[in-house]
Amino acid sequence: MSLIDRRSVLRTGLLMAGGATLAACGGGGRKPAFVAPNSTEVRKAEAARRKAGGAVRDFRLTAAEGKVDLGGRTVRTWTYGERLPGSQIRVKAGEVVRARVTNRLPTGTTVHWHGLALRNDADGVPGVTQPEIKTGAEFTYEFAVPHPGTYWFHPHSGPQLDRGLYAPLIVEDPREPLSYDAEWVVVLDDWLDGVTGTPDQVLAELSRGMGMNGGGHSNMPGMDMGHQTETPAPGPSGMGGHMLMGAESGLLGGDAGDVRYPHFLINGRLAEEPEVFRAKPGDRIRIRFINAGGDTAFRVALGGHRMTVTHTDGFPVRPVETDALLIGMGERYDAIVTAASGAFPLTALAEGKNAVARAVLRTGTAAEAPAADTRPAELQRKIVGYGDLRPSDAVQLKDRRPDRTVRLELTGGMMKYDWAINGRKYDPKNLYPVRSGERVRLSFVNRTTMWHPMHLHGHTFAVAPTGVRKDTAIVLPNRSLDVDFDADNPGRWMIHCHNIYHAESGMMALLGYQA
Repeated sequence: MSLIDRRSVLRTGLLMAGGATLAACGGGGRKPAFVAPNSTEVRKAEAARRKAGGAVRDFRLTAAEGKVDLGGRTVRTWTYGERLPGSQIRVKAGEVVRARVTNRLPTGTTVHWHGLALRNDADGVPGVTQPEIKTGAEFTYEFAVPHPGTYWFHPHSGPQLDRGLYAPLIVEDPREPLSYDAEWVVVLDDWLDGVTGTPDQVLAELSRGMGMNGGGHSNMPGMDMGHQTETPAPGPSGMGGHMLMGAESGLLGGDAGDVRYPHFLINGRLAEEPEVFRAKPGDRIRIRFINAGGDTAFRVALGGHRMTVTHTDGFPVRPVETDALLIGMGERYDAIVTAASGAFPLTALAEGKNAVARAVLRTGTAAEAPAADTRPAELQRKIVGYGDLRPSDAVQLKDRRPDRTVRLELTGGMMKYDWAINGRKYDPKNLYPVRSGERVRLSFVNRTTMWHPMHLHGHTFAVAPTGVRKDTAIVLPNRSLDVDFDADNPGRWMIHCHNIYHAESGMMALLGYQA
C-alpha cells in the first residue's frame, strides 16, 4: 500500500463502534468482536484507576509551526508551544491529566502518551482510538496516571515525531523512596527538520528503497540485551540522499540506522551551545533520560562520574552501577550521580554515526568548560544491558505460564524499505486477539539485518529472562526476544518499531481485547 493510500485508511474515521468489523490476524472461521476504545470495559478500567480520587490537573498544548533556536542556529519546525522540547507535564501518581490540544499545524495530528497505562480512547492513534485532530480544531485528552515514572508524549501521525513535537511527562511518586538533591530531565534527539529537509521528504526517499545492502553483525562483549536467541538472517541494507551508509555498531548488532542527520541535540541544544545544569559538589542528581529520536540510539555517559541506574521506562530496578547507557528510541532510564567539583560533559554518542550531542554539568565557576566534541572515557567502559537489570520486588510480575503467545516476526529491509510484522504492512483492520485476565507473551523474532526498538502501548511488559519491566525494548538483528504482560487494560493497542521511518513504512500492528 502506498504512503498516500495508507494515510487515507488512517483518516477514514474512528474505528470505535462495533468492533466486529475488524479481522483477527491469522485466524480462521468466525472473526471475533473486539472491545471498542470508548466501550464500557474501557470506562470501567479507567474508573478503577480513579478510585484514589487524585486531583484533575489541566494543561494546554498548542501544536504549531514556527522558529526555534537550537543554540546559534534557528530552524523552522513544528513544536508544542514554540519550545524544544515542549514544556514538561508534571503530575503525581493517581492524579488525572486533562490536556486540551489545539492544532495550528497545516495537517492533522494526535498526541500519544508514551508508556502510560491509560484509557484506550486517550491513546492518540489515528483511525484506531480517535480521528486525527484537524487543522484549527481542538481535542481534550483526559486520563488517570496510575504509575510514577519518566514518560513523554509525541504525535502518532506520520513522521511528525521527527520534527520538534515532543515533551517530557513526569509522574512523581507521592511516596518517593529515592533520596536526591536535584533533578535533571535530559531529552535526546536527532535533528534534520529545517536543515536538510523534512521528515516527510526523508520518508518519501526511504520508501523508494535502494539497490544494494550489506553489513556484518556482532554483539559487543558485556552488553547483555536479555535472552535474545539467534534467528536466521536474510540479506543486507544500504543508502541514498537522506539515507545513511556505513553506520555500524557492535552494540546494535551491525547496521545502526537509516537516516543521515546533520545535528544531534540534548534538550534542544547543539553541542557547540549546550545546556548547562548547575549543582553543588556532592549533590545527588537524578537524571531522567528520554530518547525522543527518530532513527538514532544514543550511548550516554557523564564524564568523570559513574551512574547508578534506578529505573527503566518508568519502572524501578534494583540499583546497579554503570559508566554508560545505551538508549534506543522511545526508551527512558533514570540514574543517580553524585556530582564532583568542576565542569563535566554529559555526552550522548549517536551510536554508529560518529557524532555527539552534549550538555554540561557545572558545579564550580572556575572550571573550564569541556570541548564540544569531548568523548569521555566512560563511553567505552561498562554499559548496562537488559540482562544486568532486575525489577524491584514491588513491580516484579508474579510467576505464571503464558495463556497466549503472539509471535511477531519483524520483516523487511532497506532494499525495498518494506518493513512489516509477520510480512504484513500495518492495516488497522487486522488485530491480534487477547482476552482480559490473560498472561500474554509477545515473541519478537527479528528476521531483518536491522535492530528495532519495539514499543507496546497501554502496558508495561517483563523482558525475559530477568523480568525487568519496560514498554520499549531493543530487538537485535537476527535475534528473538520474549516479553510478557498481563492483559489488564482493555482496548485496541498498538505494537510498533519506534524507528519512526520503520513504523510509518509498515512495522506496526494492533492487539485487540476480545469483547
